[in-house]
Amino acid sequence: MDLRESAAALQPELAALRRELHAVPELGLRLPRTQRLVLDALAGLPLEVTTGTALDSVTAVLRGAGDGPTVLLRGDMDGLPVHERPLPGGPVSELTGQMHACGHDLHTAILVGAARLLAERRTELPGDVVLMFQPGEEGPGGAEPMIEEGVLTAAGPDRPVAAAYALHVSSGLLPSGVVAVRDGAMMAAADQLQVVVRGRGGHGSAPHAALDPLPAACEMVTALQTAVTRSFSVFDPVVVTVGTFHSGEKENIIPDTARFTATVRSFSGTAQERAAEVLPRVVEGIAAAHGLTAEVEYVRGYPVTANHPAHAAKVAGTAAALLGADRVVAMPDPLAGAEDFSFVLERVPGAYFFLGALHPERELATAAYNHSPEAVFDESVLSDGAALLAALALAPQP
Repeated sequence: MDLRESAAALQPELAALRRELHAVPELGLRLPRTQRLVLDALAGLPLEVTTGTALDSVTAVLRGAGDGPTVLLRGDMDGLPVHERPLPGGPVSELTGQMHACGHDLHTAILVGAARLLAERRTELPGDVVLMFQPGEEGPGGAEPMIEEGVLTAAGPDRPVAAAYALHVSSGLLPSGVVAVRDGAMMAAADQLQVVVRGRGGHGSAPHAALDPLPAACEMVTALQTAVTRSFSVFDPVVVTVGTFHSGEKENIIPDTARFTATVRSFSGTAQERAAEVLPRVVEGIAAAHGLTAEVEYVRGYPVTANHPAHAAKVAGTAAALLGADRVVAMPDPLAGAEDFSFVLERVPGAYFFLGALHPERELATAAYNHSPEAVFDESVLSDGAALLAALALAPQP
């Protein structure tokens, strides 16, 4: 059988695994039940399996027949703190307030399927394959700890990972089974701005006798938006969204402090660096102008997820050959979400791409998107996702 036929034969098994995973959407870095399901699914395959120390990761090495480059394939495993509103008859979370709302249960099952397909074709593999089952993508980030624990040298210090690939399913971005990829930035960098404005409280009837931090903090919120339009190129944009704002307890009391936090999204390392310089300066300047002080913390998050052009082209070409050219599209723009596979792509050339998983009972224009409590995914893409990851490992690397 060819790769797609072999993958199709695995579809019932992969769908069953996905539903088991969907029932236990664990959060963060500790996913003991998920890890156990993955280890059981890999049992019997000719893999060298290790588990993480700082996190419940699984790393599996499949030895190829040749001495070609080592390829890494990644699947993230964690869920989200979302209370699920499932479809009737669909898979349901057993954990109250926790849900696989981003499709990581599909990613995990797809990577298991790729492992099975590649194990059947070991003699065709030009080099080793590292299978990276990663916790914590939704936070606090599992890629960096796995890198620190040696995932990029899991095949041996003399056989480091030379190319890396990961996919992400989408409940509403693309038609089911369609692959989307692009050169360069695929996902944004995500940082956080945390601000405490300190003044001196007093009576609301006598603001001149106090130092009111609240109107100054409001001015900062609007000034940050002006900074975005005046300090950054429209062709290398930055997005600043203030998501929390807290100050005061009663209408006639001037508070001592005002606090707000913002997410900062950027699409290049240059813009990310400049945001870390410009935005705190704006806040501190406004505080000083009002005789206040501001405690500003700029917290770096995930960097830009940037595809290497040759590897993005390899994804597009391999997907077209395997699935048909009509199922491959070029993404015109990156998404402003963030992804910690970026840490892998900072160290290793590779590509990150999307696989449409629009549920057959949903319409593209109105389908609930990833992270929604109503997000649902088309399980039928599991076999093609597994075949595509396997094909990327089997083919020559750029």
